[in-house]
Amino acid sequence: MARLAVASLVGTAVEFYDFFIYGTAAALVLGPLFFPTFSPLAGTLAAFGTFAVGFLARPLGSIVFGHIGDRYGRRPVLFVSLLLTGCATVAVGCVPAYGSIGIAAPLLLLTLRFLQGLGLGGEWGGAVLLTAEHAPAHRRALWASFPQIGPAVGFLLANGVMLGLSAGLSDAEFRSWGWRVPFWVAGVLAAAGLLLRSSLAETPQFEELSATGRRASAPLAEVARGHWRLVLLTAGALAVGYAIFYTVSTWALAYGTERLGVSSTVMLTCVMAAVAIKGAATPFLALLADRWGRRPLCLAGCAAAALWMFPLVGLLHTGRPLLMFLGFLGALLAFITMFAVVAAYLPELYEPRVRCTGAAVGYNLAGVLGGALTPLVATALSEGRSGPPWGVAAYLTLLALLSLGCFALLPETMPERSDAVEGAPA
Repeated sequence: MARLAVASLVGTAVEFYDFFIYGTAAALVLGPLFFPTFSPLAGTLAAFGTFAVGFLARPLGSIVFGHIGDRYGRRPVLFVSLLLTGCATVAVGCVPAYGSIGIAAPLLLLTLRFLQGLGLGGEWGGAVLLTAEHAPAHRRALWASFPQIGPAVGFLLANGVMLGLSAGLSDAEFRSWGWRVPFWVAGVLAAAGLLLRSSLAETPQFEELSATGRRASAPLAEVARGHWRLVLLTAGALAVGYAIFYTVSTWALAYGTERLGVSSTVMLTCVMAAVAIKGAATPFLALLADRWGRRPLCLAGCAAAALWMFPLVGLLHTGRPLLMFLGFLGALLAFITMFAVVAAYLPELYEPRVRCTGAAVGYNLAGVLGGALTPLVATALSEGRSGPPWGVAAYLTLLALLSLGCFALLPETMPERSDAVEGAPA
């Protein structure tokens, strides 16, 4: 289990490194480089628009790779998704700016971001099922939480590289070529991830499905026919988690540097410190889910998020590093209280024959609702405000209440007292 967990964590970290480095670049440099004819606000919105395309592609990726995972095994998903995301990310670092090739530059950026999202849409389902379906029932949340540490590691890698470059280079050097280096590094990381995953075994539950001839012939059709309500509820439940994370990691970077005049180095340091603590807390929260259940932690995380969004915005608007860090930390701890659990919770909600498709589609639809729209909405709501952007706080609070209601309608699935759908594993 330790080897499987580490392989899942490393692969997921590489994929999320690829995804996050784009978000950081969108907040810091992509607007003026690829949309120079726009005003600063319009350029930022356009850069965040290309950022959002990756989220729109993720549900499609979950459908494509979910079909592969349910029909042909969880293991192939891990290879193809990582290869696709890695190649697309390296290519982003090679795209000339608008000044060199004109309108082709943002179009290429848009296409490559779509491919990034397509690959990441498949990664989560494969990595989570690899650990969840191998894990003993009484420790499933703990082992399945390791892929959930991957995003924190990927974020720290991405922003650590970006922070080092922005601090060590002049502004002109960073905007000219320095921002491209993290995208090129993705190729080396992807190769290492593929090597680590080459020796992984298929999961016992998929082997049993294959041996008994019970694999789904059309997983998406089965999910749409028999589990559509579950997909919508999980998407709504997880939306606030995505919104919180990308408010902190993407919109806040742009707001702090452009509106508050805080240096990008200070902003990145505050966010990275909060993300590091969030990543370290993940397995401990997962242990609580193995003891007390999945649903109680998800409800607690949503409630905490609803209460913290106004303090988050107020602390951010001070522009003071310590206060901004505390705001980010409170938000991310509320986020991970939910997301440390969902790697075990979502697979348990679906029967094994459609699990890869159902869990991944619900998870990635939440990304569209919460992750794709939030930087755009928050940027629009904060424009022209001299004081704290309370509209952003109100938007996030309403989203947290929506997610709280969705979690309240979902069943508990912890094996000792499961009332989940028939067919969920014991």
